[in-house]
Amino acid sequence: MMETPDPQRHQIIDRLMAQHPEGADTVSVLWEKLATEVSSIVGAGGFDSLYERSVFLTQSTFPWLAAGASSAQADHRFTSLKTSLAAQTPTHASEANRLLLVTFTDIMASLIGEALTTGILRSAWGDAAADKNGEELKK
Repeated sequence: MMETPDPQRHQIIDRLMAQHPEGADTVSVLWEKLATEVSSIVGAGGFDSLYERSVFLTQSTFPWLAAGASSAQADHRFTSLKTSLAAQTPTHASEANRLLLVTFTDIMASLIGEALTTGILRSAWGDAAADKNGEELKK
């Protein structure tokens, strides 16, 4: 059986993680940008539901990941995530954040489709969705 390549959104996440290998502050900024884009479509409650489900699913691999509910205040929304990641080694934190992002986008793609999900990631992260030559990733 032939392996299927990772969806484009997984490639974007991998590129993003390579650009920001550590730093809980950077992680929360990336999540905040994603939250802004997703919330503009499904509202803050919709984003929070997707995020909380993603945390729950990711906890099977990283049980230390904070399960705290998202705060309604944008500047405190990812405090639990930031705290959980800061308590880990940079490598472990990066792996957990990558899985959380992949889980979140997998759920989104199952609900709204691959193309729209990838478009949201590009809108949220701008240049991070481009390869090292500044070109958008192609399938």
